[in-house]
Amino acid sequence: MLTGVILFGFFLIEERGLLSLTLTSDRSYISAIILMLYAAFSIHWLYLIYGISSAQKSLDESQPLLDEVEPDGLSIKEGAVYVHKHRLEPGIFSDYLQDLLKKSRYPSREIDHGILLEALVERLMAKHSFGHFATDILLKFGLLGTVIGFIMMLSPVGSMTDFDPSVLQQLLGQMSGGMAIALYTTATGLVTSALLGLQYQLLDSATAHFVDRVAITVEVSVMPLLAQKSAGQNDAPRGAVA
Repeated sequence: MLTGVILFGFFLIEERGLLSLTLTSDRSYISAIILMLYAAFSIHWLYLIYGISSAQKSLDESQPLLDEVEPDGLSIKEGAVYVHKHRLEPGIFSDYLQDLLKKSRYPSREIDHGILLEALVERLMAKHSFGHFATDILLKFGLLGTVIGFIMMLSPVGSMTDFDPSVLQQLLGQMSGGMAIALYTTATGLVTSALLGLQYQLLDSATAHFVDRVAITVEVSVMPLLAQKSAGQNDAPRGAVA
């Protein structure tokens, strides 16, 4: 939905001629560079959003199966997690369950998924760090355009030796061109930086929601099964000795 709103906003800007005016007025081409970087960073954001959405979908599909599974019904076969005969789709949640099942093979250890959950959070959030860096890069490019624009605006003043009206008119034209570069690049950097920051903020929120769902699902539906299975494994040797 956010992608559609952003695209519609850019369509309106182009429809009113503001986008074309920005690109043609910016002789430093920094505005064009900022827009291309924003497009590339947005593709990276879409890739991460797709990954979280797929993981959330896999979790939603697995939830009913995990609520009804027996202790022996959750297993690893051929590198995949099975709930009875149903194979979970490979992904973030499936990999997490696989690590948890491998850990539960050692009944002498207390089954706790806290460390695995922290590792999952760090692994997911590490992918977002580039986006926050990219947001800052767009803003820095906008400020760079501001500096370049002011330099281009003031440089003709130092070389002015004649106060002829035609020379002054040419000078004012050059100064206005430099001012246009400063303003357009600043506006482009601010807008794209704010949009990209919003996009990654929503991605962080979606990731936090997914991690919460994973923690609740595992704690409520999976951990009791593993504890029951571990208790059965510990009681089996005692029964054999008796």
